Amino acid sequence: MSTALERTLIVMPAFNEEEAVGAVVREVLRVAPGVSCLVVDDGSLDSTAREAAAAGATVLQLPINLGVGGAMRAGFKYALSKGFSNVVQVDSDGQHDPAGIAELVAQLDHYDLVLGARFAGVGDYAVRGPRRWAMQVLSGILSRLTKTKLTDTTSGFRASGPRAVALFAQHYPSEYLGDTVESLVIASRSKLRVTQVPVAMRPRAGGVPSHNPYKAAVYLGRAGMALFVALIRPPVVVAFTEPVSPA
Repeated sequence: MSTALERTLIVMPAFNEEEAVGAVVREVLRVAPGVSCLVVDDGSLDSTAREAAAAGATVLQLPINLGVGGAMRAGFKYALSKGFSNVVQVDSDGQHDPAGIAELVAQLDHYDLVLGARFAGVGDYAVRGPRRWAMQVLSGILSRLTKTKLTDTTSGFRASGPRAVALFAQHYPSEYLGDTVESLVIASRSKLRVTQVPVAMRPRAGGVPSHNPYKAAVYLGRAGMALFVALIRPPVVVAFTEPVSPA
């Protein structure tokens, strides 16, 4: 009988991450024995795909840059088509510690969606200014929607169980912040069980940070808009069937 990790697909969205992606893939495969790793090359202009494949990942190359949400939806579709039960999103820049994968997956025995929370008492990762304020407001609202205490609703380190994989393969949002904020609203309205576990973050291993001071200044407005859009959209319902073993 296959283990939970053997039924798990690690999905790593990657855009111009040739400096880090190979090392991240190798670490994931080393510390989470049994998992499969899919790198979704999101229209990169560098050697991301080649480095990921050389490290042992399966690579799905998108012809244009869709953003994290579009890349993750492609990953969920791939997982569903290949019979994986679980999907764990891991950043390709090395900031997520793969040592937390096993704990995220273990919680899928009881929950459908498990967030790796950066502000739950582990590590010293800190965000200040408008981004921090936005995160606090979002966490308060989404904690009420999901009926559980969430401190880091914009975390990209998260695990999805079978019901979430089936849902997100069809309805994972691709808009800015939709892959984090709106996906939680979709999960809540679809009656998925959501929780979080504390995780530590690390410095980027390479590439260019996705946020700069200007982006931080407009983060609050964008976060509010993402939540507003999520709340006005009608809920979706997806029929769930037990997945078969991975091919």
